[in-house]
Amino acid sequence: MDHRRVRILKPGKEKKGVVVYWMSRDQRAHDNWTLLFAQKISLASHAPLVVVFCLVPRFLDATARQYLFMLKGLQEVENDLATKNVPFFLLPGSPEKEIPVFLKHYDASQLVTDFDPLRIKQAWKKKVGEKISIPFREVDAHNIVPCWIASPKQEYGAHTLRPKIRRLLPEFLTSFPKLQKHPYRLTTLPQGNNWKQISNTLMVDHTVPEVTWLKPGGVAAKKVLLDFLGSPLADYGRMRNDPTQNGQSQLSPYLHFGQLSAQRVALEVVGRNAPPAAEEAFLEELIVRRELADNFCFYNASYDSFKGFPRWAQVTLHDHRKDPRAYSYTLKELENARTHDDLWNAAQTEMIVKGKMHGYLRMYWAKKILEWAENPEQALRTALYLNDKYELDGRDPNGYAGIAWSIGGVHDRPWKERGIFGKIRYMSYQGMNSKFNITGYIKKVIENK
Repeated sequence: MDHRRVRILKPGKEKKGVVVYWMSRDQRAHDNWTLLFAQKISLASHAPLVVVFCLVPRFLDATARQYLFMLKGLQEVENDLATKNVPFFLLPGSPEKEIPVFLKHYDASQLVTDFDPLRIKQAWKKKVGEKISIPFREVDAHNIVPCWIASPKQEYGAHTLRPKIRRLLPEFLTSFPKLQKHPYRLTTLPQGNNWKQISNTLMVDHTVPEVTWLKPGGVAAKKVLLDFLGSPLADYGRMRNDPTQNGQSQLSPYLHFGQLSAQRVALEVVGRNAPPAAEEAFLEELIVRRELADNFCFYNASYDSFKGFPRWAQVTLHDHRKDPRAYSYTLKELENARTHDDLWNAAQTEMIVKGKMHGYLRMYWAKKILEWAENPEQALRTALYLNDKYELDGRDPNGYAGIAWSIGGVHDRPWKERGIFGKIRYMSYQGMNSKFNITGYIKKVIENK
């Protein structure tokens, strides 16, 4: 494992004792650099290794849909770790309170955790670090090229990050070692997690139901990946932007919850000998665009606000904030897909029902919210709220960056000036109709309701 994937959040005095992996973003027992690093240092000190996951009762706008998808995946993690003699603890409550108490109870010697660029996760780590004296490290197991290694600053766009990623890929796109059966065990093993009882403690919106078309967990993720590696991958370059086709990988929920490693996906794709154009198009999305989103959120603390937009975008949106709107809708009307635009309504309905809107339509969907909102700040709040409430992969750097691209010109350039949008890139109903069969897409959504 490349040591550059690890960084010290807080130095501490070395001692003997349990090594704790605080799992958060990368929820898997396989192909997990953080877990592998935690095992490496625990083996070196002949110490037990334990994994803890801190379950907050509410998280941003996540609902029962996202929580139950996550919890079912974590049950699989618990079972996988048990076969390796690694106990898994689910701790209900806030990390800044529960993690230090857990470390003290087990007299832990070191703490290791996943990298995550979101402010709330960074704040949790800061507060935990203030309460402990043992070494505290962070491992980027989510990106193929670690975020802080890929670039030391916020990148302007994909064209500036891409060459940096490509230069480093040969060093980091390597095979994974196997997780060993751990030889050192706790003297007192946990009784097990009461998953049903823990689910009942959630303080979330239960009106958004679980999805039935996609099963959670690493086993299901591998099956979806295997299905994609056939004809969908070969046709990816041609089909990916057509929502009437099954041309996308459907892997984003698994990547979001860390139930599947992006590096594993890349290794499998490279090994398939797919048509070069298809492979290049998919790896661009999987690696460059995903890691660009992490770069944006890591280096821009205002990733979810108007202040996070580039200066040119702020200026042009401000210049046009008083422009008349031909249509205006309340949040309730938008949430219930009650607009004059049948394509937008279908996209919103797809998101409500499936928990996953087609990626190409997410851009159109967000831009229309800007067109109908009173101002860009309201548009941003609305898009983030709906995305995070219904999408399985909401509350994610990809979502923040994608919406900021659509509404605020992030990772884009100025375009021809027009009303409301100013110099922000515009997308029209007619333009979408020239790309794919809108009537066919709407029919598909209605049939799947």
